[in-house]
Amino acid sequence: MFAIFAVSGFAGLIYESIWAHYLKLFLGHAAYAQTLVLAIFMGGMAVGSWISSRLSPRWRNLLTAYAVTEAAIGILALVFHEIFVASTGFSYDTVLPWLGGSAGTVYAFKWVFSALLIFPQSVLLGMTFPLMTAGVLRAFADRPGRSVAILYFTNSLGASIGVLVSGFVLVPAAGLPGTLRIAGVINLVVATVVWWVSPPPTPSTPVLAQGEGRRDRTVILLLFAALITGATSFLYEVGWMRMLALVLGSSTHAFELMLSAFILGLSLGGLWIQRRIDRLSSPLRMLGYLQLAMGVLAVATLVAYGQAFKVMQWLVLNLERSDAGYTLFNLASNGIALAIMLPATFCAGTTLPLLTFYLLKRGHGEASVGQVYAANTVGAIAGVFFAVHVGMPLLGVKHLLSLGGGLDALLGVVLLWKAGGFARRRVPLSLSAAGAVVMAVPIFLLRLDPRQLASGVYRYGELLSGTDQVLYHRDGKTATVSVLSLGKPPTLSLRTNGKTDAGLSIGSDPQASSDESTMIMLGAVAMGLHPNARTVACIGFGSGLTTHTLLGNPRLSRVDTIEIEPEMVRAAAYFRPRNELAYVDPRSQIVIDDAKTYFSTRQEKYDLILSEPSNPWVSGVAGLFSAEFYRHVRRYLARGGVFVQWIQLYEIDVPLVISVLKALEANFGDYVVYAANDSDLLIAAKSEGTFGDLEPSVLMEPAIAQALSRIGIRNMNDLELRRVGTRSSWEGLTRIGQVPMNSDYRPVLDQGAVRTRFLAASATSLVVFERELFPTVELLSGAQISNELTSVTLTPFFQGSQRAVVAMWLRDAVLGRAAITNPSVTSRELQDQARTVVEWLSNCDRQPVPLASLVQVVQAMLADLSAGDLDEIWYAIASRGCGRHFSVQDRQWVAFLQAVGRRDGERMAAASRQLLAAEPDLSASSKRYLVAGGMLASIAQGQLAAAHGLWTQYANSVGPKDDLLLHLLVARSGGPAK
Repeated sequence: MFAIFAVSGFAGLIYESIWAHYLKLFLGHAAYAQTLVLAIFMGGMAVGSWISSRLSPRWRNLLTAYAVTEAAIGILALVFHEIFVASTGFSYDTVLPWLGGSAGTVYAFKWVFSALLIFPQSVLLGMTFPLMTAGVLRAFADRPGRSVAILYFTNSLGASIGVLVSGFVLVPAAGLPGTLRIAGVINLVVATVVWWVSPPPTPSTPVLAQGEGRRDRTVILLLFAALITGATSFLYEVGWMRMLALVLGSSTHAFELMLSAFILGLSLGGLWIQRRIDRLSSPLRMLGYLQLAMGVLAVATLVAYGQAFKVMQWLVLNLERSDAGYTLFNLASNGIALAIMLPATFCAGTTLPLLTFYLLKRGHGEASVGQVYAANTVGAIAGVFFAVHVGMPLLGVKHLLSLGGGLDALLGVVLLWKAGGFARRRVPLSLSAAGAVVMAVPIFLLRLDPRQLASGVYRYGELLSGTDQVLYHRDGKTATVSVLSLGKPPTLSLRTNGKTDAGLSIGSDPQASSDESTMIMLGAVAMGLHPNARTVACIGFGSGLTTHTLLGNPRLSRVDTIEIEPEMVRAAAYFRPRNELAYVDPRSQIVIDDAKTYFSTRQEKYDLILSEPSNPWVSGVAGLFSAEFYRHVRRYLARGGVFVQWIQLYEIDVPLVISVLKALEANFGDYVVYAANDSDLLIAAKSEGTFGDLEPSVLMEPAIAQALSRIGIRNMNDLELRRVGTRSSWEGLTRIGQVPMNSDYRPVLDQGAVRTRFLAASATSLVVFERELFPTVELLSGAQISNELTSVTLTPFFQGSQRAVVAMWLRDAVLGRAAITNPSVTSRELQDQARTVVEWLSNCDRQPVPLASLVQVVQAMLADLSAGDLDEIWYAIASRGCGRHFSVQDRQWVAFLQAVGRRDGERMAAASRQLLAAEPDLSASSKRYLVAGGMLASIAQGQLAAAHGLWTQYANSVGPKDDLLLHLLVARSGGPAK
């Protein structure tokens, strides 16, 4: 029975975790939604416990009843996904539009609807612990205390394992629906086994019936104690989760590790008390001691907390960035959580067994099992609501924990007094006084260093120095928000749970930061692609700079900015006046809500919707990159509207970005991709029609032009350089590899992003793979060829600008317009090659053709210079008579390079094949370059079979095949994708 109940606990925590994922998809990720999910779950558990306490004395075979309950839970789990999808779809399509714009009515419907979805299962889950406990007590009545404690231990142990297996194994392998069905099958197996092994029916009178004596005040006190300890446990859980999020990070896996540690502490407390409980002369006195100890130990975690940052710093700096290192990182994170939580949760794990045993010993019958469990659950609900909505925002994490510790210590004193300890001995009184002193030290004398709290040590292993200033630090409902002043000249950093969400340079005319390029370009690109836009919704306030940039366009009539955490809006005020319009412009409306809830309740359509959430490894954020979210947000785009999605390229890999790209492709007809800098992409998508070029007029508005100039964008060449992909050029990218589409129900991004964060992975190849060697975007998109002189502004945070500046310098050097020693971003090797070419051009009659140098110099210009620029170079060579010295091989290379420069696919394909056939001894790199060029040219002409044939012929001789462009070309030609 103990083993079976451990398996039942394993499945039970899977339900709590997965249901929360499901309901947040409907309710959103706002704090009230998260607490409502937990309240429904815990409320159903309380009702189930109360039902068991009322009915179990009348049932003959409680283990059979338990088996039936487990079977019902399993059956409902098997059909939950289909019920959820159908009912939420009906709600979005029919009910919410019918309800209209009344926010109160809509929220009431969603809350009631969500409750109905999981309340029946929650009630059944609440019945399992009392039924199993009372059933075991009837069958094995000789040691009731030990039986209750072991059942509590095994169920909690199974739950702590279930959290980890669900998050790290089942969800990645089977998705949310598959994980639920696995849990359902487990419940059905448990039901079958219990039905098979349960003893024969007992007589109609329960073994542990209610005594004849009246219910004295002790019963009320103990039920009140169960309520208080339930409330304080969740005050601790909310406080510790927030504290440890600053050490471990706020990812889904970090929360699973913390929750597992919390439940494991409870289970170990149950294991410890089971060996002693039946021999206790005064369970009430033991309970009082443990409550007092729990309060002291909970407050003492504030003292140990500071050391956790140093441990995490050592781990991040010393663990190898590999899969093995990631496993050790998770194990160590779980160890840190245990070190903080275990002492107090160990004590908490003894309370329910002691309360239940005491009532059983006093003759209050097996009904007391359900009563204690119900009271504890009601307290937990109250604790959660208070902690999230009142305690955390008003008191902060330190005083929230102190409040919980004080309540537990006070309860311990009351229980000791009730047990008669104070009347008989001075030890409890002295112990209480000592506990009060110990608690007072951290409460009144300990100060949590905000520099340490805001350091984000879990990312780079860095702790802030004493010269860094903390300008703002608040514990909000959903996150701890800080504003830091770093370095000289100072940069303001806005952080949530230690993770930088925005950074702006301040002072007198400072250099812009890379974050500024993302925020400014997000607004500018959106407006440039839809110059007639009038209404905008921006998901995520951040520093407010994106909203401020948008409001620089006088054509806009309204900009609604949706932010989930109010403290973000307050903290961003430190960036004023850089974001002034976001606060003062009458067209600006800042809404505190989550995006899905906001859109579904307002039912308004926008010309532009911009999504700039936090990084997708943060718990809950990956849902804003899913196919279902894109399908949902598409409803709220006006005809011809544009949706723009920001996504990082740091701490992520190419397959995860592709999982998001698949979700976009499934919901939008066309998209275009811009690089804000080397590590941030902006993907603009629309449902109808295709994208053209950016409209310059809106970008020439004074405020917008000034903002763009600050980040190094001063002409249309600068913007065109940052267009790194289109749907027609990236077609086939989503066929590379086997990564599935990111979905709410198959959360690939949420599960994988925290791992790539630890590995310090990078997907920055997506910025350059179509821009480095060939003008791939133009060739595959059929873009108009420019003949104007290329002019690009050099910026420090975009290597594409540096590459283009080098190309311009090479052009001018070859044409005799620039000195050979410029610019500093040019490599020494390329400078030497350019010098060789220039010297040959000045005296080509007496020097052999430096073909290798000429090819290398021209290759460095092909992707970034216009066709007119490149033609001018070939004209200069021809006009000086140098072309007559070319050999047949030289002419073939020149023909290929000329075709690339002119974006002439037909001539490119022919020239590449001629070179490959004529020169069998080409180096692997040259052969790879020609094969890629030939395949690219054939695909641009729609000749997929020819491209595939070229790859088939030369695949084994092109050297390393880890080139992303080659993978794309192979996938598009119909070849095997890796």
